Amino acid sequence: MRTREIRALHDRDSITVYQAYGPEIGRPAVRDGTFVPPFSRTRMTWIKPSFLWLMARSNWARKPGQETVLAVRITRAGWEEALARAVPTDPDRRVFRDSEEWRRRFARALVHVQWDPERSIGGGKMEARSIQIGLSRHIVDRYVDDWILGIEDRTPLARRIHGLLQSGRTAQAKALLPKERPYPLPPALARNLGAA
Repeated sequence: MRTREIRALHDRDSITVYQAYGPEIGRPAVRDGTFVPPFSRTRMTWIKPSFLWLMARSNWARKPGQETVLAVRITRAGWEEALARAVPTDPDRRVFRDSEEWRRRFARALVHVQWDPERSIGGGKMEARSIQIGLSRHIVDRYVDDWILGIEDRTPLARRIHGLLQSGRTAQAKALLPKERPYPLPPALARNLGAA
């Protein structure tokens, strides 16, 4: 696996990203197929295409406020619009001439991009980096109203995989993971994101 590569469940028209919320946000989102109150449109919303990264973050849907794992299917056009507007959260010299250019662009950014260590099925940090995208309050309406194609509850899957891991059945657990594969990025977009 390359160091910075978007791996995701995707097809010709869509890509699946993951989020974890408490049931008061998660259940209505599944019911309505998009986010509704008490989901907030006035704060940064982070989306991640790596299932295992979110499992590490939410402790397999056991962390308070993250007990509901959502698989959010969005349009590829929306995903790529977000990527095109994204500015990395650090002054990566492969992307910016200097720190001043980064500060200037980051201050105006509607979307943030962060590369975090990918996780193994056991939760360990890997060498490869996984992308997460922060949608600011200035663009979250586009996500909620225009990009989302559907939302499914992946909490039962998370609990099933975790149960198999707890009982030492790692091969069976791995077989249930979403089939993520490299997402093709146009070269200019990959450069702007600091992707490998």
